[in-house]
Amino acid sequence: MKSYKPTSASRRSMTSPDYRVLTKGVRPHKPLLKRLKTHSGRNSQGRITTRHQGGGNKKLYRMIDFKQNRMNQKAVVQSLEYDPYRTAFIAKVTYDDGVISYIIAPEKLKVGDEIVTAESAPFKTGNRMLLRNIPVGTQVYNIEMMPGRGAQLARSAGLYAEVLANADGYTDLKLNSGEVRRVPWTCLASIGQVSNAEWSLVTLGKAGRSRWLGIRPTVRGSAMNPVDHPYGGGEGAQPRGTRKPKTLWGKVTGGRKTRNKKKKSNKFIVKRRVSKRNRK
Repeated sequence: MKSYKPTSASRRSMTSPDYRVLTKGVRPHKPLLKRLKTHSGRNSQGRITTRHQGGGNKKLYRMIDFKQNRMNQKAVVQSLEYDPYRTAFIAKVTYDDGVISYIIAPEKLKVGDEIVTAESAPFKTGNRMLLRNIPVGTQVYNIEMMPGRGAQLARSAGLYAEVLANADGYTDLKLNSGEVRRVPWTCLASIGQVSNAEWSLVTLGKAGRSRWLGIRPTVRGSAMNPVDHPYGGGEGAQPRGTRKPKTLWGKVTGGRKTRNKKKKSNKFIVKRRVSKRNRK
């Protein structure tokens, strides 16, 4: 984690990830870049449907290979790069047949390392294999939920899941949230932990850094008028004036469960995630 000299009030508490692990002087691979249109939280009618979005620096999307299903082909890491669209670092790899692709980089991956995807691969960081061949207690990331669908679990900076059990065609995984989920053991997963684990410790330091990220200011409901928010109105600091926490539109929020009780995949959740209130 990089800290800064307190040359100003905002610099005093500002921190950022240590980018020295990234390869210097490397430009993104052009064929794997794509411009995504920004909508600033507006729909096709131009109306704001998601608040506090807009502005931000221009950026290009890197097309990441989440499937990594080129079986038994070795890939050599060419460079470690920054991706403006995600919290984790990415790695540019070249396969034996010359194909170049981007993948999510795990911790401790270095330029020149070799990785491989196989049903049963050597037990090494970055290698990808079937869950049924991964020992219990191993940390994995980039996990498929259905065979061939591509990685959907544990893709953000610093995340990993722990293999708890392999039995009856399924693997039990303990996720970062505390949830224990069952997935078919024919799904692929990569060994290790996602890179840039210090990302959660970043302190933006000033409002300008939020604006660079495309995040616009948030106004407190209690600072508004009664016509604008359920919490609005009153002289000075007033109590909420409503029994349950509510959104701008009066919808109950704050701890309310939103998951569909009839969702088919509910049967694969062995243990629900632990709420932040009960983690201590």
